[in-house]
Amino acid sequence: MRRSAAVILGAVALLGAIAVPASAVPDPVGTVDCLAQSAGDVTSLIDPASPGVPSEVPGAACLAP
Repeated sequence: MRRSAAVILGAVALLGAIAVPASAVPDPVGTVDCLAQSAGDVTSLIDPASPGVPSEVPGAACLAP
């Protein structure tokens, strides 16, 4: 019985040690502010100098934590 409890406790400790750490959560108010400010960048979706190269979608940088 003790051996089973020790194995289970060791397995739980090992899983806790190799678990993925928590990731950052973006601030919803900051994200909305950033999206509101980048709404005017819709005109930059098409670059007349290089129309074949896709540009970054406005507001994509706002979603990164």
